[in-house]
Amino acid sequence: MVHTCVVVGCRNRRTPGTTLSFYRFPRDPERKQRWIAAVNREGWLPNDGSRLCSTHFISGKQVKNPRSPDYVPSVFAAVSPSQETKQTSAFECSDKQQAQVEAATALLYLQGQVVDPELELDQDKTESMSSLSSSDSEQPSDSRAQSGSDVDASDGANYEEELRALKEENQALKESVEKMSLTEVSLRNDPAKVRFYTGLPNYFVFETVMWLLSPHMKGDKSVKLSKFQQLLLTLMRLRLDLKNQDLAYRFGVQVSTVARTVHSVVNIMSTTLVPTTVFWPSREELRKNLPSAFSNTLKYLIGVAPQGVVTFVSKGSPGHIGDKELAEGSGFLNKLHAGDVVLADRRFDVEEAVVARGACLKITGVGEGGQEAPEENPLADASMERMWVRRHVERVIATVKQRYAILNGPVESPFTAMDHTANMTTFDKIVQVVCALNNLCISAAPLE
Repeated sequence: MVHTCVVVGCRNRRTPGTTLSFYRFPRDPERKQRWIAAVNREGWLPNDGSRLCSTHFISGKQVKNPRSPDYVPSVFAAVSPSQETKQTSAFECSDKQQAQVEAATALLYLQGQVVDPELELDQDKTESMSSLSSSDSEQPSDSRAQSGSDVDASDGANYEEELRALKEENQALKESVEKMSLTEVSLRNDPAKVRFYTGLPNYFVFETVMWLLSPHMKGDKSVKLSKFQQLLLTLMRLRLDLKNQDLAYRFGVQVSTVARTVHSVVNIMSTTLVPTTVFWPSREELRKNLPSAFSNTLKYLIGVAPQGVVTFVSKGSPGHIGDKELAEGSGFLNKLHAGDVVLADRRFDVEEAVVARGACLKITGVGEGGQEAPEENPLADASMERMWVRRHVERVIATVKQRYAILNGPVESPFTAMDHTANMTTFDKIVQVVCALNNLCISAAPLE
């Protein structure tokens, strides 16, 4: 069926091969009245056959979102009152002629295609009227064509500039609409918008959730919202606690559609997303990812020579073991000989055990009698030297941990398993190995 655009001055028709779209007038009374006002034909009302072509919309198609500029047609060419009157009369004349032809055809069919002389006379009169109207309208058309040629000639210089300005304005409007809308493109390019509307950190996480839920969501023509819109609407409801009426305005749907969508997507997320992300982890996973505040620590006693070489590594002990207990139980004291000097800090209160083996314990930074050595005391210089040696010890330990990051933890569960043959854990062996490897490197304290 051939449809003609009802806008005065628009000659677009629905013909085979045309790329234009022709839209019915909306059923919604408020929107329909706005369309009628936009067409601006005095005393005219649309019927079921009235159509409006897509050239009267900014984007080339109508949009059902009330916030879009294409919710109502807005692109109309200016028509002078005289031209509008003439074209309106031409439309009315054409409608009358079409009605007469249809009536004559129906009458012929009812009479068994018997031609009545009076009917022939009426048809002759109709044809005469039609030809007369055509001849009458040809002359103004010629005059209009001539006038139009003059106008085109005078405005030809400004045509390209006006066209460019219109294209720029059209592009600006499209970008403005894109920024105001909640589309996949707008969210993909704006992580802040994703966080605000959904609570998710970025579009990649949103897309991952979409990928997980998509097989269980409806996306056929019976559903007014796409899968993307269904998930976005639901997350906006959860994130911002927007009312159903607000979401209905934003997405251009009914309130009942919003309610059904939220319930449907929440049910899908409950059966699909929750089992995937909320689960009871295994004991191994808990140990591997346990925060440092809740984890057990391993303590090692390391002996370092003044030159920075590691000379002793104990087995690992629980973190709650005291330093004195660790020193006495590690086997370190068994390595001492008479005349040896051990430098330690205040935490290692093992002087009695060291003296019993004929060695001497020096607490770094402390003079005789446990008092701070005064500057005029000759022992002050020795105390300062011991402090420098202590710094070398700390530097060696820090170098080992920096060079072999496995010492910084966390210690994985398999490494804490006891090797009963060697009477030590795998991690004890690792600590000894990395200290041995460190001894192959440049010493932390230069040889004198």
